[in-house]
Amino acid sequence: MEYIRTPKVENVRLMDNHSKNPIEGTLYLTATHLIFVDLNRRNETWIVHTHIQSVEKLSLVQSGSPLKIRCKTFQVLSFLIAEERDCHDLYSSLLKLSKPVRTEELYAFSYNPREEQLIQQEGWDLFGLNNDFLQMGLPTRFWKISRINNEFGLCETYPKLLSVPSLATPALLVGSAAFRSKRRLPVMSYLHKNGAVIVRCSQPMAGLNSRSIEDEAYVDLIRRSKTSPNDFMYIVDTRPMINAVANRAQGKGYENTDVYENIKYHFLGIDNIHVMRASLNKLLEACEDSSSSMGTWLDAINSSGWLKHVHSVLQVSSFIAQAVGVESRSVLVHCSDGWDRTAQTCALSSIMLNPHYRTIDGFLALVQKEWLHFGHKFTHRCGHIDGDNREVSPVFTQFVDAVWQLMRLKPCAFQFNERLLFDLHDHVFSCQFGTFLGNCAKERQQLSLAARTYSLWGWMMKRLDLYTNPLYRGSEHHREENQLLIPPSSPQFVKFWLSMYNRFDYGLQPRESVSTAVDVLNKETSALEKQVAMLKKLRQQLRIKRGILQPTPASNKDQQPTSKDFQNDSQVAIDQLYLNEPSSNGSLGQPLHSSPELTGLQRQNVSADNLLSLNSRSSPAMTRKGSPVLANKKKSPPAESKSVLNAVVGTSNLVVSFTARQADGSDEEPESDSNHCDVTNVSDVAATPSASNETITSWEILKPDVIDPTPILETSPSVESA
Repeated sequence: MEYIRTPKVENVRLMDNHSKNPIEGTLYLTATHLIFVDLNRRNETWIVHTHIQSVEKLSLVQSGSPLKIRCKTFQVLSFLIAEERDCHDLYSSLLKLSKPVRTEELYAFSYNPREEQLIQQEGWDLFGLNNDFLQMGLPTRFWKISRINNEFGLCETYPKLLSVPSLATPALLVGSAAFRSKRRLPVMSYLHKNGAVIVRCSQPMAGLNSRSIEDEAYVDLIRRSKTSPNDFMYIVDTRPMINAVANRAQGKGYENTDVYENIKYHFLGIDNIHVMRASLNKLLEACEDSSSSMGTWLDAINSSGWLKHVHSVLQVSSFIAQAVGVESRSVLVHCSDGWDRTAQTCALSSIMLNPHYRTIDGFLALVQKEWLHFGHKFTHRCGHIDGDNREVSPVFTQFVDAVWQLMRLKPCAFQFNERLLFDLHDHVFSCQFGTFLGNCAKERQQLSLAARTYSLWGWMMKRLDLYTNPLYRGSEHHREENQLLIPPSSPQFVKFWLSMYNRFDYGLQPRESVSTAVDVLNKETSALEKQVAMLKKLRQQLRIKRGILQPTPASNKDQQPTSKDFQNDSQVAIDQLYLNEPSSNGSLGQPLHSSPELTGLQRQNVSADNLLSLNSRSSPAMTRKGSPVLANKKKSPPAESKSVLNAVVGTSNLVVSFTARQADGSDEEPESDSNHCDVTNVSDVAATPSASNETITSWEILKPDVIDPTPILETSPSVESA
C-alpha cells in the first residue's frame, strides 16, 4: 500500500481504437488491482497488477495526459487523465506494483476467494506425477519408478519421482547427471503402447572433446529398453545447429555420434528465447495498429515470424510423434537446459500420440508433468518478479498457440475448448494462484505454496461446464486407427489466432459469441441428462410395480446388473405376455411360454399365424391393467387399405414384435406360413423386427434406453396407407 499515492482518479477517459467515442469513468488503484468504472457503473474493467507488461506515459496533449498500459494477456488500455499530476502518480505506482521484488509479494499470497467456495487444499494433489506414470502402465519390464531424487540430491530442478530404465544403477544415473547441463540427466517423459519412449534431458557437457562413459552407457541402455533392443534411437536436438556448435566453445554442445552407438542425430532448428520474445513483440505491434492497410498488416505479421516459429515447434513435435507412434523408435529430446523447447515438444508430441492428453484431466496432468514437475522457469520467463528482462520469453504462450492449432485440425478430438486455454494462459501470468509460481518443484516446496496459496487446478475443476467441448467424441478418437494426430507439414496449416491476440478488441470479434452458445448448449445437455436419469428411475419403478422386475435387495443396491440378470429379465417379460382370459389366481392369463403350442419359445421360430391363433381364446376387450392381452379381433378395414398389427413387449433387452397383413378385408388371419418371426433370447440388447408388410426376416438391435417399458398393443395404419 505504500506505493499507492493516489487511490482514486476521476474524470478519466478510456480510449477505444475501434471507436471514436471514449468511455468516461473513474480509476481506482488497490494493492492488487487497477479498476476502471464507467460513469453509469454498468461496466467495470479489472486489471491485476501482475498482468501489466508495461506502463507508458505519453506526451501531454491538450485534453489531458495519456497513459498506455499493455498487458500480458494482450489487452491494451489507453487512458486520458485530466490532471498531469494524477497521471504521474498513477504511472509511478503501477511501475512498482506490477514488478514485485520478492515472490512473497505476489497476489497469490493475499488472494482470498470468498465467493468462489474454494478450499485451500483443493487441487494440489489432483495431478500427481505417480498417477501419470501409472496411467502409462509403469512400472514395466524395462522401466521403473525411482526415488533416487527424493531429496533433490541428484538434480535440483527435477521432481522427486523419476522414471528410468529398470537396469539403471545409481552409479550410472549419478555419472550421467554429472555430464549434463544443470544435472538434468535423461529421464522418461512418455511411454507409448508399443514400448517406444520419449526421453527428455539437457545438453551434454561435451565441449570440444569431452566424453562420459557413464552417460554413453546410460543412453545406450535407454535405447535397449524395449522389445526390439537392436533398433537405433533418435536424438532430437531442438536447437539450430549453429547454436549447438557455438555452445561447444562454452564447454557444452551435443552428443558425438562416434561414441554414442546406434544413434541418429537430428538438429531441428527451433530458435532461442530471445528470438521468440522479439517475434511476439512485433506480432503485437501489428495487432495494435488499427489504421494499417491490409497489405501493411500482412507484411507486419509475416515479418514478425511468429507463425513460422509456431509451425517449427509443431513440425519438431510431429517428427517425434511419428518416430514413436509409427516407426516404434525411442527418441531422446533436449535443447540447451531442457526446460523450454524440450517442454514444448515433449508435451505436444504426447498430445499427438495419446488421446488421453486431449481430455481435460489428461491435458492438465500433462501441463503439470512436463512444465511443473520437470521444471520450467516460470518466474523468469513470465516476469513474475522484477529481474532481467532478457530472461522473459513467451515459451508457454507459444505452446498454448500450438495446442490451439491442433484443436483446429480435429475439433471433435479434444474434450476442452479454447476458453480453457485462455484461462490457463492468463493465470500463468496473473499469479493469483500458487500453481505456476517458482521454477521447479524444489522451489515450490521451499515456498510452502500448498499451505499458503490456492491451486489453479481446484479453481478450474469448478468450471468444467465452461471448458467442455460439446462436439467432443471421445470413444471414436480412442480407437486404434484414430489415436495419432499428426498435423500437416504445409505452412498454410498454421493460422493467426485472432481470438487470442486481439481478444479485447471487441469490434474484431464475432458478433455472436461461440463460447456463450456453448455454455447454453452445455446447460441444456445437463438438464436433459438429469431428465433421462429421472425417467429411467420411473421406468424401473413402474416395471417393479407391474411385476416385470423383482425389487433389488437392500444389500445389492449398488451392484451392477449382469448379462444373466438381463437374460432373466427377458424371460420375465415373455411370461408377462398373456394370451388367455384371467386365471383363477387373479392373473390375466396363461404365460406365453407355458402354452402347449409354444413350448421352448426362446429357440423356436414362431409364425404370426400361430401367435394370432392363440388370440382366439383372449378376452373380449383389451385391458391395460397388469400385463397386456391381445384384443379380440375387430372388423377389418376395407380391402384396399392395409393395417399393421403390432404386438410389442418392451424390456431392457428384448422386444418381440410382429406384423400381419390384412389385404382382403376379412376378419380371418392370413393363412400363409411365410409371416413369421424369430423370438430369440438375447442379453444386453433389445431386438425388433424391421418393418415389413408380409414377412419378417431381419432384426434391428436397439439400445435398452429407447424402449418403452409399457407393453403396447395397437393397430396402426401401414406405411402405404399413410
